[in-house]
Amino acid sequence: MAADTPLEELIKRPLYVYNLPQELLSTLTTKHENQSILRADTPEAVSDKTDEVVLDHAVASTTSCTLCRVSYLNVQEQRSHVRSDHHRYNLKVQLRGGPTLDESQFAKAIGELDESISGSESSEAEDEEENDQLSALLKKQAKLSQVTDEDEAPSKKITSGRPPLFWLSSTRLPSNMSLGVYRALFSNAEQDEPRHLVETIKRKQLPPIMQPRANGNAPEAPSSPSPHVFMCMIGGGHFAAMLVSLAPEIHRRQGGIEDRQARVIAHKTFHRYTTRRKQGGSQSANDAAKGAAHSAGSSLRRYNEAALEKEIRDLLADWKQMIDEAELLFVRATGSTNRRILFSQYEGQVLRQNDPRLRGFPFSTRRATQSELMRCFKELTRVKVSQVDEAALAAAEAKQRDEVSKPSTPRPQQQKPKVSKEDEEAMLHTTQIQALIRRSKIPALMTYLSKNSIPTSFIFRPSDSQQNFRCPTPLHFAANLNSPSMVLALLTRTTADPTATNGEGRTPFELAGDRATRDAFRVARHELGESKWNWEATKVPSPISRDEANNRSERERKTAEEEETSRRKAEMDRLKKEEAASAAQRAAKKPAGRTLGSVEKTASEKREEEMRGMTPEMRMRLERERRARAAEERFRRMQGQ
Repeated sequence: MAADTPLEELIKRPLYVYNLPQELLSTLTTKHENQSILRADTPEAVSDKTDEVVLDHAVASTTSCTLCRVSYLNVQEQRSHVRSDHHRYNLKVQLRGGPTLDESQFAKAIGELDESISGSESSEAEDEEENDQLSALLKKQAKLSQVTDEDEAPSKKITSGRPPLFWLSSTRLPSNMSLGVYRALFSNAEQDEPRHLVETIKRKQLPPIMQPRANGNAPEAPSSPSPHVFMCMIGGGHFAAMLVSLAPEIHRRQGGIEDRQARVIAHKTFHRYTTRRKQGGSQSANDAAKGAAHSAGSSLRRYNEAALEKEIRDLLADWKQMIDEAELLFVRATGSTNRRILFSQYEGQVLRQNDPRLRGFPFSTRRATQSELMRCFKELTRVKVSQVDEAALAAAEAKQRDEVSKPSTPRPQQQKPKVSKEDEEAMLHTTQIQALIRRSKIPALMTYLSKNSIPTSFIFRPSDSQQNFRCPTPLHFAANLNSPSMVLALLTRTTADPTATNGEGRTPFELAGDRATRDAFRVARHELGESKWNWEATKVPSPISRDEANNRSERERKTAEEEETSRRKAEMDRLKKEEAASAAQRAAKKPAGRTLGSVEKTASEKREEEMRGMTPEMRMRLERERRARAAEERFRRMQGQ
């Protein structure tokens, strides 16, 4: 087992493209672009039937979605994908008997829509609008497929010219394990020379930047700015932009633990009401198609479109120097209106359509927010780890070739098995119970179980589905969702069996993904007593009381708050130093006294200049302090009178 230790150390944490371990970097080699053994998320290089073979026989080191042909590094990312429009779209298309789309094909399909149909951080009211958008996309794709069926015989699915990933291997890793790097991270010249890919990656390695310490003993800033990228998204009245350094920043936590994080140089988000709710599209697109409307809402949307355009272009002008120095520009602008805001010719234009640094996001994205930009940056710069059983894949390909060479015989029509009334009732209960658990509706769940006389040993139906195979009982499902309150309620109020195992032989406790959920099992063991269940079989550790669990959570919360306070103070000190240096530099360039024709800045402009570059939390704190000082001054004047 000693030989496996280096491998575990190399892939234990996410690998960052611009700061790879030296022992791995020195052993990298390039895999041929047309190699037949590929991961499931690069289906472009093989035919449709071979895609199915790859998906059936690929043994990935990550969780995956065979429907959408994507893989993820952890369960949390897979859960996020299941709630995405990409997965929902493929589910609906599959039910209609149509072809599913991978990430690049889905992104291309929604490219002509005027806004993002996904709604990260959306409200329930906005979900209705998103469903309408998704329905519109389904109708559009159905019309396209109908035209194709009438004009020509069914053809293969549309595929992009190049796969989105370069694949590498290493002598430090097993032969069936590959490392993937996004093609978009390289310049056009570097993409045309894949043989020198390893040398290019070595040249791109950057030393990490140490975080400024709270006591002010921060390391000296580099003489030249670190390489960085510009990222922005615009759609549906939402705009988000960010400048991120490619050099990682090292944060020291308690105990001397070093944590590597992305360093955001600047970020900004705007939102304006510009889209017509439940009808889709911007106001300008509707005016171009049907003529100008004269309602109050349409006038407000036109004004907001013009205001959003001015705000975005002013921000790009302020960031022009940093954007010009950026290594790459990642832009998502759906619809002609949004592309016009960024790329049309105007005085002081910053972004240009023919810029060789310009890139799109090679995967589907959600609403334009700062958190979504950070997620996309991590996805772009994270090395993908894939493991494929090459022997099984080769055998499957040989079997597939033999079947293709044989004369085709008509398959007998199989009748669908008739579902019994009991199974239909169990499937209905499964849907209702899972929905209540997912929404953490504990009282409603207790009432539903009692009203329908559902036993605690209830098994979800159908049992052969992937979700029910992994989570066959309500307790398994709640533990897998990391819902500690629901887990505790099921154990103490419905006497759910914690010794039950799923199709993988795992108990509910083994599916818990965070400490709070695991503590819920331990608290239940303390309250139920040792004689209630065979706790050794449940794999639940020693019991703890509610007070012990709450005290530990409170200590961790306070520690996290102290670390956040220290980080904010250090960030504030850094911003003040940078602002002072910038002010000194501007003062040195300007001549003494006011120049002819200069205009004194207003108070709001001065405040905006002071807060430029600050995080929303820092802006809020500064605004509260300013208002408090103004209130104290008013109170002092009143007392003087």
